[in-house]
Amino acid sequence: MKKYIIIPTYNEADNLSKLVERIFDLNISNLNIIVVDDNSQDGTGKIADNLSKKYPLIAIHRQGKLGLGSAYLAGFKRALELKADIIFEMDADFSHDPKDLPRMIAEIDNGYDVVIGSRRIQGGNVQGWNWLRNLESKSAMTFARFVLGLKTKDITAGFRCYRSQVLNHIPVDKIKSNSYAFQEEMIYLCEKQSFKIKEIPVTFIDRKFGQSKLGVKDIFEFFLTVFRLKFSK
Repeated sequence: MKKYIIIPTYNEADNLSKLVERIFDLNISNLNIIVVDDNSQDGTGKIADNLSKKYPLIAIHRQGKLGLGSAYLAGFKRALELKADIIFEMDADFSHDPKDLPRMIAEIDNGYDVVIGSRRIQGGNVQGWNWLRNLESKSAMTFARFVLGLKTKDITAGFRCYRSQVLNHIPVDKIKSNSYAFQEEMIYLCEKQSFKIKEIPVTFIDRKFGQSKLGVKDIFEFFLTVFRLKFSK
């Protein structure tokens, strides 16, 4: 099976090379990476170009900071054009441990359509957040799950694996969310289409290098998306 990992980047020069090396050290068969860079000012795009000379990596360069959701959609489109069988989402900042990738692939092999690296099931964990940030995250997700009737517990997880059929069948071109609410909307659409979803426990590690991209606008969009999805036809 052809496997593609989509990694959106914006100012990830401290992390990208080390992450790519760590991923390919796993020797996963037929694995490729697509980096979607939003005109990083720290040279991340050039680093991606250099990595493409050594590894099976494609760099997509965009002309501005266009958002997480649209970055994933651009990566999905390219991966599908390249006949990917399974497609991953993964952060560039080592919040997601590459060693969990084989576990996700194993669950796809077991028949699941979507596999989520989950912080919010038994065995999952978050390192580096204080109690307030953890409480805010749990409360927001509990609220959204209740309003939307979602079974998935970690609805904002950015560590995911999809069968290509999932992305071919859900209306991704109509997704309006363009920040962290993108993950919420994706899982909502997957559940509505009755795809088989599996959460596996992972440890999320808050970034050590660079700055977090989460802002007030992203939080506002998260709640706005909950109500938009709830009352849309």
